[in-house]
Amino acid sequence: MRCPVCNHSETKVVDSRLSAEGNSIRRRRECLECEHRFTTYEYVEHVPLMVVKRDGRRQPYDRKKIIDGLLKACEKRPVSMDKIETITDEIERLMQRKFDREVSSKDIGEIIMETLAGLDEVAYVRFASVYRQFRDVNQFMDELKGMLDKK
Repeated sequence: MRCPVCNHSETKVVDSRLSAEGNSIRRRRECLECEHRFTTYEYVEHVPLMVVKRDGRRQPYDRKKIIDGLLKACEKRPVSMDKIETITDEIERLMQRKFDREVSSKDIGEIIMETLAGLDEVAYVRFASVYRQFRDVNQFMDELKGMLDKK
């Protein structure tokens, strides 16, 4: 790490602390040449995740789209915004572990459905009806029967 004052390349770490959010490390450093002290932050570098759509297009992952989908599915249900944020965090962590650089929108939808099934059955059915694009009542009933059979 170069000193921002004298540009000397040798510094020593005086103090290291985990940030309040826990997603970075704050380091106090001291230049071995001019003794100037300065702060640096160390973050984990995440490779941006690309979403492969059904038609083959690729677009950057957007957390807001998952939150919007969960909000619509959980509308007028006893699911707090904090719970939706927590679920979104869990989904993101799972995708980072399971997929390297690309994830299909189908896989994201399945992960969301699996999560909603354990959270709220009505929200699950709402999300499934949009995600699976039911064409008639029979497809809807098949989904409900499958959900009931798992119980």
